[in-house]
Amino acid sequence: MSLLDKARELEARITGKLDHSVGEFMQSGAREPLEVVHAIVAAVQEQIQSSGRGRRVFPFNTIAVAIVATARDARARFEAVVADGPPLRDRIAASLRSAGCQVDDLEVTVQFEAKPKRGWTHPDFHLEFARDIRPGAPAPKPSPKPLRLELTIVNGAAERGSYRFEPSARIDLGRCIEVRDDRHRLIRTNHVAFVEGGGDVNQTVSRRHAHLAYDAATHAFRLHDDGSERGTSIVRNGRTVSVPRGARGVRLAAGDEIVLGDARLRVELVEE
Repeated sequence: MSLLDKARELEARITGKLDHSVGEFMQSGAREPLEVVHAIVAAVQEQIQSSGRGRRVFPFNTIAVAIVATARDARARFEAVVADGPPLRDRIAASLRSAGCQVDDLEVTVQFEAKPKRGWTHPDFHLEFARDIRPGAPAPKPSPKPLRLELTIVNGAAERGSYRFEPSARIDLGRCIEVRDDRHRLIRTNHVAFVEGGGDVNQTVSRRHAHLAYDAATHAFRLHDDGSERGTSIVRNGRTVSVPRGARGVRLAAGDEIVLGDARLRVELVEE
């Protein structure tokens, strides 16, 4: 083999190793959280369709977002970026409106994965789109009767083993019944109160952890995080849906489990 052939072979090996390293980097989810957010919004915009006469429509009303977060600190950084600015749902809705699409009831859920799964088209995230109502089908009539919410403690120790609520503007969840400031002034009363000093699980529940709000227009309860230290999420069909602070909340469904730190509550919805 001549010197020229050896030089070409060495160059090919170096190029191959470099391409492999770049590929591993691209698959590692190395982009900053804000870059991932912008990429998600751009990927949603790719689903916009033309309906003729210069009109544009977004054919979905539900988006499930899966984001790669290899460690807890990576997830915390992403949630901090979302909490510091407009929620991801609002960013997506604003981009759709700016493109001329009508956005009525857009539902965006977020969950975190340790690594990309087979079939993902992006190394950092994956999107699944759906529409609750089939095109051309009549919209279901809202239930004339509101739902009653029943919560059962699954993990942790609360003042009671189960709770029942009629539709209410706000239901506060946290540790201890009364939350007071440094001057002993009452600032909050928790409707679902985990016992102070009730064990390690209870200590992961913040005093002002989360709250539920009833939406009369959609006959639904929505879960909101109130700036908790250990985070709020929902376990639904074996998948975890994060509830970031500052978002419009996540709609509850029968069979969900609310996760407050390490504590858990099972959700049942009963039509009156």
